Amino acid sequence: MRTDVSFPSNGITLAGHLYPATGAGPRPAIVVGHPASGVKEQAAAAYAVRLSAAGFVVLTFDAAYQGASGGEPRGLEDPAQRTEDLKAAVSFLTTRPEVDPDRIGALGICASGGYVIPAAAGDHRVRAVATVSAADIGRQFRVGADGAADPAIIDGLLDAAAAARTAGDDARAFDIFPADEQQARAGGEHVFEGWEYYRTDRARHPRSAKQFTLSSIDRIVTFDPFGFIGLVAPRPLLMIVGTRAVTAWMSQLAYERARGPKRLHWVEDATHVSLYDRDVPQAAAELTTFFTSTLADRTDSRA
Repeated sequence: MRTDVSFPSNGITLAGHLYPATGAGPRPAIVVGHPASGVKEQAAAAYAVRLSAAGFVVLTFDAAYQGASGGEPRGLEDPAQRTEDLKAAVSFLTTRPEVDPDRIGALGICASGGYVIPAAAGDHRVRAVATVSAADIGRQFRVGADGAADPAIIDGLLDAAAAARTAGDDARAFDIFPADEQQARAGGEHVFEGWEYYRTDRARHPRSAKQFTLSSIDRIVTFDPFGFIGLVAPRPLLMIVGTRAVTAWMSQLAYERARGPKRLHWVEDATHVSLYDRDVPQAAAELTTFFTSTLADRTDSRA
């Protein structure tokens, strides 16, 4: 049974869920970061339940400024803070008696697949790193999920962000999703599937973000999540991608930059969003194998 927990991140209180592990003694643990606009009860929970059953203590949490966590303005998506949130989650796990602090891994889904890389690159307490449908959110805002967006789109958003800053309006926001199914379908499969996941009974949650603040834009577009991916080595890296994911090219670019040990695992016929829910069992099985191996108890061998 999961328990409600909270912990600080840069002075902001984050709301989390701690999933217990099966088995006795201090256990290996995994921090799971949710997609941008998501909350801990959605994709992160789908993976947490399976990893907990496999013997890991798992911590999910809502990002600062979002979900049940603190922070103002609401709906701010700040890559620097999101990276700090993951490190704060690791710090929280090190205080738990049921956790072996020398066996902590991190999993990032979608945008958190980008945030988890710089978090782990600069935090050697993270012993193994995995991503699912990893997204370079900075690149996605600049050029689109498929790399083919009209540059005028981001120019317009940056103009709006600048105007909001000039007006001192930190809370001014823009819609993340299309207004209705017709508009979502017109945007193509990736846009429609994201709309369907977050805005219908497929996975809708009252606390998931419907808007981001305009002050998020300039923070996001200058963020390069994979610039220092080489610093993850020699700790192991697993990147899981769907063969039909529009964003697969982002994971491939990141994988090429990584030094290793590394592995890119493809889930046949999966899309970016299907790995949030429908194709979780295949991805979770791969993650279980990965974290079981990389977070194994090496006390005896060290002795």
